[in-house]
Amino acid sequence: MKKSTIILIALTIYHLAFTINLSAQKVVRYDLHVRDTIVNFSGKEKRAIAVNGQIPMPTLTFTEGDIAEIHVYNHLKESTSLHWHGLYLPNKEDGVPFLTQMPIEPDTEFVYRFPIIQSGTHWYHSHSGLQEQIGMYGSLILKKKLDDPTFREGIDDIPQVPVILSEWTDYKPENVHRMLHNASDWFAIKKGTTQSYAEAIREGHFKTKLTNEWKRMLAMDVSDVYYDKFLINGKNESQLTQFKSGDKVRLRISNGGASSYFWLKYAAGKMTVVANDGNDVEPVEVDRLIIGVSETYDVIVTIPAENTSYEFLATPEDRTKSTSIYIGEGIKQLVSPMPKLKYFEGMKMMNNMMNMDGTMDDMGMDMSFQKMDMNTVMYPEISGSKMKMNNDIEMDHSNHKMPSTNSDIVTLNYGMLKSPTKTTLPKDAPVRELRFELTGNMNRYVWSMDNVVLSETDKILIKKGENVRITLYNNSMMRHPMHLHGHDFRILNGQGEYAPLKNVLDIMPMETDVIEFEANADGDWFFHCHILYHMMAGMNRVFSYENSEPNPYLPNKEKAYKKLQAESNQFHFMAENDFATSGNDGQAMLQNTRWSFGTEWRLGYHDEHGYESETHIGRYIGRNQWFMPFIGLDARYRKLENGEVEENLFGQKSTKDKRIQASLGFDYTLPLLVIFQAEVFHDGNVRMQLMREDIPVSKRLRMAFMVNTDKEYMAGFNYVIGKNMGITTHYDSDMGLGFGIKLNY
Repeated sequence: MKKSTIILIALTIYHLAFTINLSAQKVVRYDLHVRDTIVNFSGKEKRAIAVNGQIPMPTLTFTEGDIAEIHVYNHLKESTSLHWHGLYLPNKEDGVPFLTQMPIEPDTEFVYRFPIIQSGTHWYHSHSGLQEQIGMYGSLILKKKLDDPTFREGIDDIPQVPVILSEWTDYKPENVHRMLHNASDWFAIKKGTTQSYAEAIREGHFKTKLTNEWKRMLAMDVSDVYYDKFLINGKNESQLTQFKSGDKVRLRISNGGASSYFWLKYAAGKMTVVANDGNDVEPVEVDRLIIGVSETYDVIVTIPAENTSYEFLATPEDRTKSTSIYIGEGIKQLVSPMPKLKYFEGMKMMNNMMNMDGTMDDMGMDMSFQKMDMNTVMYPEISGSKMKMNNDIEMDHSNHKMPSTNSDIVTLNYGMLKSPTKTTLPKDAPVRELRFELTGNMNRYVWSMDNVVLSETDKILIKKGENVRITLYNNSMMRHPMHLHGHDFRILNGQGEYAPLKNVLDIMPMETDVIEFEANADGDWFFHCHILYHMMAGMNRVFSYENSEPNPYLPNKEKAYKKLQAESNQFHFMAENDFATSGNDGQAMLQNTRWSFGTEWRLGYHDEHGYESETHIGRYIGRNQWFMPFIGLDARYRKLENGEVEENLFGQKSTKDKRIQASLGFDYTLPLLVIFQAEVFHDGNVRMQLMREDIPVSKRLRMAFMVNTDKEYMAGFNYVIGKNMGITTHYDSDMGLGFGIKLNY
């Protein structure tokens, strides 16, 4: 037989075997209908997005070896998408609008189809705008085959319950994001975390507060947003009555929250952690763990007694509220609620780490992989302070028992995670070394990597076949759960060949962590902070494989990518106006990461008060964004009596009686968060000014002042009534004493 004939027969047999194998794979289909809905989680009816009429979205279950076929029907008036968090799949199925596909437009259907080649606890969510915050998240469970060599008896064959954590705000997510950018402290007022001067004096921390503002920092916080409710599987409280004494239950937990970390505790004692981010780990017993935004953990809990249901408690990191699921049936055994954080102790710690130039000083400490939690100084249950009950936690103590406290608390950290199998990368592959510094500006709510946002940088080119090793340093005062799409990475946590695999890395302030992954895919993959509002504020990158195949879902790849970049550098608007007895004054501002367009006005009710308006167009410069040069336009009129001529402190004739002047100048943030402004007008006049508008005197009382070389000055107070309203009084050198109401947006 000829060699060519043998090759032809072999190819035919191979093709036939491949076809039979493909046809033997089970296709598991889901139909998902995305619709607007109305929910009431907090006593108020609000808009949300439901899939198949439910929040969270339906739990999708597959077995390794299946073909997933998911039909998405968009019934919204806006586009949408779905991302399969933690899954290995073809790049075009990853679900990131403008990066791996075009958005799913209203009244259209889109089909995701990909093989299931892994197992574990995962989840899925919208990657369009802020839709994840209002309902578009759900559990995604990938089961092992029964003949899987990694199948573990007593772990993989016990009852399993998907658990997805989330939070709810009655505010529109777009409004939440805008308020964060505008440095509104309304969320701090709602949470009781304002850390005003009055509160600092009361707690003996006046020097701490003064030092904090001297170093140009805002109040200490561990989370950005106030939430009205926290939810487990879409409810604040629920119960699993099917389990009895002696049962073991595997909870497959996903954190589907947009910005909340959760402490997890179990009323019957220790939990056994058996998996993280869909990957098995050697079982480890802990008293509690913190699950980062978008992480997953599998934990096994045991029901020890009859006629008792044990609370599995999830408490957000800021400890404002909680959510529970009770396992078992009978008298409810509660977890001791977590005491309120000691914010001024955290502020003192932060002061010691922050230098005057805005850089961080690690004081010689080698911190990595959560092994040293700098926030411990804020935890009363760890630091030894007297424990206080959190009045915000809603609890029904009827027929309940309170457990005793345990001072010897074992808390999970990444250093305790170990893979049961070797995870080493190919040894003969070339290594690509990368380093990223996680950076941010809390005052303006800009989040970045190496001080640039996605719109300011190119994709990161990598090659298939190389090992990519990334060093991450968190030079900000917030935690960041960094997620890599389409890949698992090893975290080099000291476990050697058995380093655990993850796809989300919670990197704490001041930490330096090293991760590595095998570049074995194709296409463009998102790498970003999974706190939704950080991602939308710019903390993103894209890893792009060189010489990738064209993506059929992106007919114009370059144009689409520009839209993705624009999403994380959007302009946000704010405005406020004080309606006072002496006059009307206010300001409006439009800003993005770098640019600021602002105007302010003062309108008197009489000619001697006149009017004035200043408009500045500026660009923030520097890593801390303390410096903003600008061009301006100043227009004002005030009737002067008897031909009076005013002079500024430099002896220059004032033109306040009638002025339309162009100017050049700059704003600079001084210690104590005072804004120094220097401006030269086109007639040669110079003005210098000091101003601050938000000095926190007490929880709701704010003080403002202004003084400049035109011999103008102002001092005032604003008492915050609500998110958009305050009562004001101020004295202005031009307009006199006034009382009024301030409205803001």
